[in-house]
Amino acid sequence: MPIYEYKCSKCGRVSSVFTRAVSAPVDPKCKHCGSQKLERALSRFSYHKSEADILRDYGAEPKRLEDYKDPRQIGRWAERKFDEFGIDMPHEAREMIDAAREGDFPEPVKDL
Repeated sequence: MPIYEYKCSKCGRVSSVFTRAVSAPVDPKCKHCGSQKLERALSRFSYHKSEADILRDYGAEPKRLEDYKDPRQIGRWAERKFDEFGIDMPHEAREMIDAAREGDFPEPVKDL
């Protein structure tokens, strides 16, 4: 019983379509605007990381202002908010955060 996700070309929102079998025909329609101009989207999936992996990759959860000096903390708030709202982070934002964690800061914050 698969659930397929489609992105609407008209309104840009994602709609999920449930089918009873993989071989069942799917006639997707946007649940938000009613458009039939949809493109198949990759569904989100989860990947379990241990607490040790998270601490190694992102550092401990910041508790004090000084904790934000750790470059692994860059973008942590943005990542958490995108995840809380169930929205995929834009590719450009993901690239900026990853580059900043490696020490390559974007122009607006280089002098801070």
